[in-house]
Amino acid sequence: MDISNQARAKVLIDALPYIQEYYDKVVVIKYGGNAMQSEELKQAVMSDIVLLSLVGIKVVLVHGGGPEINAMLKKVGVESRFVNGLRYTDKETAEIVQMVLAGKINKNLVTLLQKHGGKAIGLCGMDANMIMAKKLEGDVDLGYVGEVSGVNTAPILDALSNGYIPVIATVASGKDGQVYNINADTAAAAIAAALKAENLILMTDVKGLLRDKDDESTLISDVNVSEVPVLVKKGIISGGMIPKIECCVESVRRGVSRSFIIDGRIEHSILIEMFSNEGIGTMFH
Repeated sequence: MDISNQARAKVLIDALPYIQEYYDKVVVIKYGGNAMQSEELKQAVMSDIVLLSLVGIKVVLVHGGGPEINAMLKKVGVESRFVNGLRYTDKETAEIVQMVLAGKINKNLVTLLQKHGGKAIGLCGMDANMIMAKKLEGDVDLGYVGEVSGVNTAPILDALSNGYIPVIATVASGKDGQVYNINADTAAAAIAAALKAENLILMTDVKGLLRDKDDESTLISDVNVSEVPVLVKKGIISGGMIPKIECCVESVRRGVSRSFIIDGRIEHSILIEMFSNEGIGTMFH
C-alpha cells in the first residue's frame, strides 16, 4: 500500500510524544516464540528494535530459543522433556542449551541487528556474573533448571552507555559453578526489575490476556496488578499464561513502570504497543 509523504509525516508527528516519553529510558524486550521462527517477523522485530535505539530509547533484548534447542537435541538423539512448561535439563541438555542459546542464536541476533544498522553486543547470564542462579526447587526435580538469585546490572549498563543494544542469552552459573537453564520470561522480568526499566515487553504467540481464551475479541487491554488474583480465581488467567503474568506482576511490584504481553505474530507489534494510544496487547501497571 502506497502512502503519501503527508501521511508519513503525520505518522512521525503522532509518534513524537511517545518518543519523548521514552527517550533515555530503559525498555526490556523478551523475544521468542513464533516471532523468532518466521524470517519475515524476525526482520520486523530487529528493525523495530534498531528504530527504538536510534531515537534514544535504551533497549535490552532478552531471548529464548526453545525450538532451536529442541532441533539440536533431536539431532544428537536426546529427547526433549517438559514438566509444567519447563524444560527438564540434565547435564547433556544443559551443555546443548548453553551452546545453542549463548552461541548460535545470540550471535545470529547480534548480526541481524547490525545488518539493520544497529549497534549490538551479545552477552549471556554467565558474563561478569550478570545473572546469578541457583537450582529451582519444587515438587518435581527439573535437573539443571535455575531461578534467578541476583542480577549484576553493570555489564548491561556499560553496554547501554556506549550505545550498544545488549542481547542477552538466559543461561547462568551458580555459586557451585554449574550452568543453569533459566526461563527467558523469568530472566527478562528480573533484569527489568534490577534496571528499574520503564517497560518490560514479553512477546508471545497470543494476542494478550483474553477474557475468553477462545475469542480474540475479548482482549483485556489494561490490568492493575491488584486485579490479578481475582482474574486467576475466575479462571480468566490459567494454564501457560499464569507464569507469564506472574513475571509481569513481579516486575511491576519491583519498580518497572509498566509491563506488557503482546502478540509477536503481528509485524511491528513493538512499535504499535509503544507508539500508539490503543496499543496492541495487555498492559500491567
